[in-house]
Amino acid sequence: MATEESTDNSLHFLDYWRVIRSRKEIILAVILLVVLTGMMYTFTLPKIYMANARISVREDSLDIDVFERQYTASYNPFFLKTQFEIMQSRPLLHEVIQNLDLMQKWAAKYGAEGGSLNKEDAYMVLRRSVRIMPYRDTSLIDIQVYREDRVEAARIANELASVYRDHRLSQKRNEVKRAVEALENELQKQQDKVDEAEADLERIRKESGVSILQRGVRADKMRISQLEGDRIASRVDMLVRKARLDQLESLRGEELMNAAAYVVNDQSLVMLRKQLLDTEVQIKLMLENYGVNHPEVKRIQAAVDELKLKQEGALEGLKKGIRADYEVAKAKYEALEIELGTVRDLDIEAERDKYVPFDRAERNVMVQRDILNALRARVAQQGIELEVPRTPVEIIESADPPPEGRPVSPKLMLNIMLSLVLGLAAGVGLAYFIEYLDTSVKTVDDVERHLGLPVLGVIPQKVRSLVEEGPDSPHAEAYRVLRTNMQFANKGQVGGAFVLVSGGMGEGKSTTLFNLAYVCAQLGSKVLIVDSDLRRPVQHTFLGLSNRFGLTNVLVQDISVDEAIKATSVPNLHLLPSGKLNRSCLGLLDSQRMRELVRNLKARYDFVFFDSPPIVGVSDASILASEVDGTLLVVQYRKYPRNISARARRMLENVGSNVLGVVLNNINIMRDDYYYYYHSYYSPYDPSDEAKPAGELAAAPNKQLEGPF
Repeated sequence: MATEESTDNSLHFLDYWRVIRSRKEIILAVILLVVLTGMMYTFTLPKIYMANARISVREDSLDIDVFERQYTASYNPFFLKTQFEIMQSRPLLHEVIQNLDLMQKWAAKYGAEGGSLNKEDAYMVLRRSVRIMPYRDTSLIDIQVYREDRVEAARIANELASVYRDHRLSQKRNEVKRAVEALENELQKQQDKVDEAEADLERIRKESGVSILQRGVRADKMRISQLEGDRIASRVDMLVRKARLDQLESLRGEELMNAAAYVVNDQSLVMLRKQLLDTEVQIKLMLENYGVNHPEVKRIQAAVDELKLKQEGALEGLKKGIRADYEVAKAKYEALEIELGTVRDLDIEAERDKYVPFDRAERNVMVQRDILNALRARVAQQGIELEVPRTPVEIIESADPPPEGRPVSPKLMLNIMLSLVLGLAAGVGLAYFIEYLDTSVKTVDDVERHLGLPVLGVIPQKVRSLVEEGPDSPHAEAYRVLRTNMQFANKGQVGGAFVLVSGGMGEGKSTTLFNLAYVCAQLGSKVLIVDSDLRRPVQHTFLGLSNRFGLTNVLVQDISVDEAIKATSVPNLHLLPSGKLNRSCLGLLDSQRMRELVRNLKARYDFVFFDSPPIVGVSDASILASEVDGTLLVVQYRKYPRNISARARRMLENVGSNVLGVVLNNINIMRDDYYYYYHSYYSPYDPSDEAKPAGELAAAPNKQLEGPF
């Protein structure tokens, strides 16, 4: 079973290869056409140059962090993707357009009638020209600009890098400025608390009459000092968190979203903001093409409203989280203050009770002053950051105009390769499609499968009369094989009357008949050719004889059979020409005289071959087929649809003809590998080889396998 399956698969592969070989001209023509078309199209495309500017970006972090966040230098793909969208956003690209005056420069090329170009159209042109790419999983970003003008491409890339750098720097300054303002408000409040604490201390000192030198000393100074330090730190932390909370609660809308990006590193907020921006851009484009009442516009507007609600909810949740952080810090501060009071009460000696109010007031002054000094340090540090900020964007490599004559598009070789692949696919597909539409007879299997008849002979292409080629022609062997197979198909009987028919004109029936008769005569049989194709007689032309008198004259009894039959230059071969056809000869083949003539000729010759017209459309062939011993159906390779040959077979069967088999004619052996074994077998025969010693023949075994076809 495995062997059978393997054989079947190999045959299928050979069938596919046969189609390719037989249709290689079509495939090559399609490939050439597609490649030429691709080349012409490539040459018509404008040359596009690419300029590349490389920048380094990092997440926003202050040298003196207001909100005490922790930053790492790790690769963050979400942050980079966010920056990609920012760099291609409308505000930044609009600024580039304005700085380089691109609307005026592009008006003639991209503008509408009158040479005008609006801002949105210029943005779309620039947006299609810019491509932002990460560089090998680093924090480096390549700004690639594709333009026909290479100098313009470099200018746009450098300008976009500068605009993006300035945007990030301005954004950072604004956030630092808001932080400084919040700390200054807390600083002023803390100054008021210090003034109040000092006034309270002075009041207690006067009331108790305590001097500075009379104050007692605490027993556990270390513990109290530690708690004082913790309370101060907790107080500062509480105030910082309160400043952050006040800052966020004072902002609304876009400012709140920008501040939130510095407060927390929440990627969900970033992605939500991006979705909202994309949806707003989409609805703007829809409004340009459709009205506000369009269903799709309403659907997108609903999506925008839903995203805004989600954004507001996320921001409100952010505020609640920060408010909770502040409450925790406040509770911690109050707990430390309570603990410090308890320790103080326990450590102060009884005899120093009169100093307790003063001591507490004094320590309160110290605490408030420490907090004030810490806030002043923070404000000073933020002021430095505001004046000399560290930019989060650095231009690593500015874009230079690409070399002249080295565009990135179109790529000629790439387009040629793609055209080759496309042409090959299209050519092979077309070849198989044509093969599918081609219902002609192409193989022996087609004959046996669709006609139900055996193939008695396979005749190569470009066969001429054997009178011209000679009896030793390699083609003669094909007719000798045909004679042998015809004899076996006729139940082993040697000789008789036979007619060769075809379904259509030009299938090589007459040449096949003559050459078959020739090889029969060459083998010693007495052979007669009867040219019964009264309308288109050709048999006399093979032998150079006259067609003045012949079969028609015999049937009308103008001359006798012996007078009409002519000897030929080929031994044992005789010819009965058709004679001239006139109106009186119509229908003679279906006459008693014709039947008697057939019986007479069979008795006088070993082989009688009748040449007939095509059976489809002419009745003469059917009449002859019913009177002879056997019929050969000649089918030309790849000429007529199979149904023509099938109809011819049915017509022969209807008249009771003994159809011996099919002769597959005019095979292109070199084109079709299916018939290669005929090419190997029908090799030239050199009679001089018979005179050569056996050793010489053995030394050149391959010489006989070389043939002209």
